Amino acid sequence: MSDASATPNIYLARGSRDYLKANFALFAASFATFSSMYSVQPLMPLFSRRFDVSAAVSSLSLSVTTGVLAFTLFLAGLMSGAIDRKRVMAVSLFASALLSLLAAAAPSWSMLLMARGLEGFTLGGVPALAMAYLSEEIEPAGLGSAVGLYIAGSATGGMGGRVIAGWVAEAYGWRAAIAAVGAIGLIAGVVFVCLLPRSKNFVARKGLSLREHAEPVRSHLRHPALPWVFFCGFAFMGAFVSVYNYSAYRLAAPPFSLGQGAIGAVFTIYILGIFTSAIAGRVADRHGRPPVLVLSVVLMAAGLAITWIDSLPAIVLGIGLVTIGFFAGHSTASGWVGLLASHGKGHAAGLYLLGYYLGSSILGSLGGLFWADYAWPGVAAMVAIILLGALAAILGLYRWHRQADSA
Repeated sequence: MSDASATPNIYLARGSRDYLKANFALFAASFATFSSMYSVQPLMPLFSRRFDVSAAVSSLSLSVTTGVLAFTLFLAGLMSGAIDRKRVMAVSLFASALLSLLAAAAPSWSMLLMARGLEGFTLGGVPALAMAYLSEEIEPAGLGSAVGLYIAGSATGGMGGRVIAGWVAEAYGWRAAIAAVGAIGLIAGVVFVCLLPRSKNFVARKGLSLREHAEPVRSHLRHPALPWVFFCGFAFMGAFVSVYNYSAYRLAAPPFSLGQGAIGAVFTIYILGIFTSAIAGRVADRHGRPPVLVLSVVLMAAGLAITWIDSLPAIVLGIGLVTIGFFAGHSTASGWVGLLASHGKGHAAGLYLLGYYLGSSILGSLGGLFWADYAWPGVAAMVAIILLGALAAILGLYRWHRQADSA
């Protein structure tokens, strides 16, 4: 290990052929991962009709995936020092694509959920290791651009999966929609394997004990600020997914009665996240993170209030504001984790992602119970309570931040 560590790193230089290949490969992988994850969101009303299940049960098609993914990402983060980056990400892409094809052919609701749960396990490989690969292989001067393109792939994939699934489902049914996303995943896997350069700077670190993992986790959970940042990730994602999940039901019902293609098209507003994340990061660097987090909650709350109006333009505008607020809050909170963690940054990031995806899983399905009893006003009220909880945590962080600065 000492010999390896003494060898100078050989980075992929910005503008070089291998740099461009790595960026395109990881963009494709990110697009496939997040399109597969979120493709079921506009299909939930179809699942309710086809399998005769409630909105809360139908939401499990996403919640089981993100719930399993939460723990997969956390464990992968713990083991990332010993995992071959390219090989694991390639297996993740092909396995998740094949599971999408199996989900498309599922003969029963339980089999569909089983396939989606296994997909959550396999999907974790790309987001858990892509950032590690970039930080190790890309020269520092080109790292920001590479990370930005990877995040753009995740946002575009989240939007693309929803839109493609909606359009295909309207023409050919939900099975064809999920199969189409699975086919995209297979193509992305081939592109990834052919283009991504092998790691040159990664040195596997083996033999880490459970205690060596437990110590930083325990330290982060005892930190005066980090647990509240983790909670912000939980709340932001839970509120965001709840709005998107049950907007599909609302738009499919009278007075809107939109088809699957139109519902999917509404979700193109997700693309706002690409621009919002970059802007929020710059504002947070200049003015501090607590003010940006407060503004994020305000934007989400304003958007939520607008969605109460029974007007399609108002609903689209409201979802747009919720999307902007969510991405601003998520990018700010996730970036703050790395700054607050003085050691064990990988463990801190893993804890944040654990809370983030558990928010999607738990709160995303809980919203279905409010939808069943109170329709959209019930979902909106639940999300408002979540945002109030996030605001309380942020105000506590703001006080801690001021005390830390004065000290």
